[in-house]
Amino acid sequence: MRKKNIKGQSANPATIAGEQYLKTIVDSTPNMMGYWGTDLRCRYANNAFSAWYGIPPEDVIGIRFQDLVSEQLFALNEPHIRAVLAGETQRFERTLKKADGSLGHIIGHYIPDFDSDGVVKGFAIQASEVTVLKEVEAKLKLAACVFESMPDGVLITDIHGTILSVNPGFIEITGYAEEDAVGQTPRILQSKQHDQAFYAAMWETIKADGRWHGEIWNRRKDGELYLQRMTISMVPDESGEPVRYVSVFSDITTLWRKDEHIKHLAFHDALTDLPNRTLLMDRIDQKLLSAERDKTHFALMFLDLDGFKLVNDQLGHHVGDDLLKDVAGKLLTLVRRSDTVARVGGDEFIFILNCPQQEGEICDVANRIVSSINEPIMVHGKAFQIGVSIGISMYPADGDTAVELIRNADTAMYAAKSMGRNNIRFFSAHRHI
Repeated sequence: MRKKNIKGQSANPATIAGEQYLKTIVDSTPNMMGYWGTDLRCRYANNAFSAWYGIPPEDVIGIRFQDLVSEQLFALNEPHIRAVLAGETQRFERTLKKADGSLGHIIGHYIPDFDSDGVVKGFAIQASEVTVLKEVEAKLKLAACVFESMPDGVLITDIHGTILSVNPGFIEITGYAEEDAVGQTPRILQSKQHDQAFYAAMWETIKADGRWHGEIWNRRKDGELYLQRMTISMVPDESGEPVRYVSVFSDITTLWRKDEHIKHLAFHDALTDLPNRTLLMDRIDQKLLSAERDKTHFALMFLDLDGFKLVNDQLGHHVGDDLLKDVAGKLLTLVRRSDTVARVGGDEFIFILNCPQQEGEICDVANRIVSSINEPIMVHGKAFQIGVSIGISMYPADGDTAVELIRNADTAMYAAKSMGRNNIRFFSAHRHI
């Protein structure tokens, strides 16, 4: 039997089917949809209303708005209800408690329904749950807060290496403003301190492991070099293919300098900055290895200052220290790149002469040392004149270990010193020059 409309006419089957489709769509949508009269009683509510409040569908129809929601929520919504009944569409956000006790976030709309005379006869409600979106938004806000506030530099590139975004830490460390960096590639930071093999190995690691971590020299906008500790991570899509690269780095230049300074102090004399005994022994061992391999030789000179103790005792250690610094400076002017001069304690120095052509060259260098140190030295406005006694041992004639060579040169030095100031003596020849 064909359904009749309110005027007694038979309804069009297509119209009936359309109404059924519309009801199915409305009832199955996850958004809460309903209609409320001006008396604030529900005229219609879809299944989402029932699911949200945990009330059977038949019990929602006819219920008062005040009875459906809590007193607190009704107080919050009342201004919007008054406004929609006055003909104004409303949009707002709410955090509501669901029937299961969990909290949900919604975006609500109140839409006025007017009769033919323009009078509001009710209003439609549509509320969309955005709980998941809110949670994602909160995470994004947190990530953005971390991105903006972290002291480390961060840059994000696409798969072609074009910089998409940088954080304030990047700007602080590199000196490049956001507009300077975005659209460029990280090559603007390159220091030319690393070869292509370095970068090739870096990207091989990223391709294999999805991440690279290490230290790299880069250059700030003003041209200054700096050392950074950096992690580059690949951001994959669902199929595992890269879509972004994220670089996080910190400036460790100051730490590196402190570390290098500590290493330097461990191997250098604190007063003169010459190599100390530890570094000297290592240098001698290296020369012994190369000399044995290449069948070469070298001379080790043991220097002890003449008259230094008198200056130190009479005028004080501060004068003695400055005098030692000046002696160190003079010795440094006499060394070649392959030679070494070290302070081994007090007023004692060791000079290693690498591969002298003949004994005459050794004598020449030793005599130039004596002449240089004999020249008057100005300290605190006063001229001082001291001397030096030198003992010389030869590798391999006078020993094949660092200890033997130093001991024999020391013996030769005492023999030279016993003869007076400014004497030079070879250990092997036991003779005075």
